[in-house]
Amino acid sequence: MEHVDVAVIGSGQGGVPFAVEMASQDRNVVLFERSRFGGSCINWGCTPSKAFLASAHAAGRARAAAGLGVRVRVDVDFPRVMDRVRGIRDRFAQSTQDRLEKSGVQTVRAEASFTRSGHIRAGDREYETSLTVIDTGSMPVIPPIPGLEEGPFLTYRSFWDLEALPDSILILGGGYTGLELGQGLSRLGSSVHIVEVNERILKRESPDVSVILTEALEEDGVRFSLGKSVQKVEYDRDIVRLHLEGGEVIAGDALLVVTGIEPCTAALNAPEAGIALDERGHVVVDEHLKTSRDGVYAIGEVAGQPAFTHVSWEDHRRLLAVLSGEERTRDDRVLAYAVFTEPQVARAGYSLEQAQQNGLRARKMVLDISDIARGIEWDQERGFYEMVIEEGTDRIIGATMVGYEVSELIHVFVDLMEAGADRQLLGKAQHIHPTYAEGLPTLARMFRG
Repeated sequence: MEHVDVAVIGSGQGGVPFAVEMASQDRNVVLFERSRFGGSCINWGCTPSKAFLASAHAAGRARAAAGLGVRVRVDVDFPRVMDRVRGIRDRFAQSTQDRLEKSGVQTVRAEASFTRSGHIRAGDREYETSLTVIDTGSMPVIPPIPGLEEGPFLTYRSFWDLEALPDSILILGGGYTGLELGQGLSRLGSSVHIVEVNERILKRESPDVSVILTEALEEDGVRFSLGKSVQKVEYDRDIVRLHLEGGEVIAGDALLVVTGIEPCTAALNAPEAGIALDERGHVVVDEHLKTSRDGVYAIGEVAGQPAFTHVSWEDHRRLLAVLSGEERTRDDRVLAYAVFTEPQVARAGYSLEQAQQNGLRARKMVLDISDIARGIEWDQERGFYEMVIEEGTDRIIGATMVGYEVSELIHVFVDLMEAGADRQLLGKAQHIHPTYAEGLPTLARMFRG
């Protein structure tokens, strides 16, 4: 039996900085990792996908330059694109490992599980600790479609091993992962067909967002089958066929399945140790990220938190504060996120519908990017800015943005909302002309009418 002060299970974007901080306080810290250091973000999510999209969007923007009177021939070297992606991913993963080791954190490359007494077993060793943090993240959901597992298919984990660009690819799932990778593959030269069981893509966003993004991807050559489920999958040598609801059959050279994620808790043996899981397998935590067993906490999407890197990272800060006696909770933040298609989609706080569902009296205003000088000048007119305010107080409670690089602009709203600002504060601002941000004070002043 080895005694340690702190144990962290998983090297995601919350677990690593937590372990490093604990080690800096002269704690004896051990971190368990059964796979690659860095978790989903570095190895299969944010890092490789955004490096991939850097190449894809460069190709897309080059072709779109024809609207500005600039015509170019785009020649994509797909193996080089993927070599660059894997190189960045591997460098980030190695940097994570180096950071842990230099900080004095003991790293154990093994799958960890709990014993009935609450100890942690990894390999042939057992560890006893008074503080454990679970940061095991998530993994792809594989839907129970007849025939699917009889042949090869890709997930967001295996996608990065591609060496050659498929001539045609079928994608199951119209969420942000399917859309980002689908548009990226199309811009790099693949024929892409996305199948989504819901009537529209990005079902959690407003219909206006779905319409704009569908039109943009269709212009890039992406085809959609919406509101249709897959009844059966067939593999015939190098061809995969999807039999859709209603009798339609579509075929491609490859299949990418991105229909959702599920928490990585199966190997933890959590219930045996008195650590409750919910019906979907998430670790149940209270508002302070504490599990049902004393001394055990969970952060990130394994605890049912929104599956974004910045959420997991912020969870580690909240947990440090809680352990120091501060009154922080899992929800004391403005949640924001972005979809890195072109145009991008960015959200902060509530949509109008969400605000009303939560009992708030609210209203919204919308400004089309086609009414902003920079959008016209740069031939980037597709999209809109939407702001939601609480009636009576004029407090800003939400924003939705669709357009060029709105993932950067959304932080204006995040900061104002964190400060509890009202729309008048933004309306008083003078933003630089001509910029995309110039439209934000204009949007705030539209409420006066």
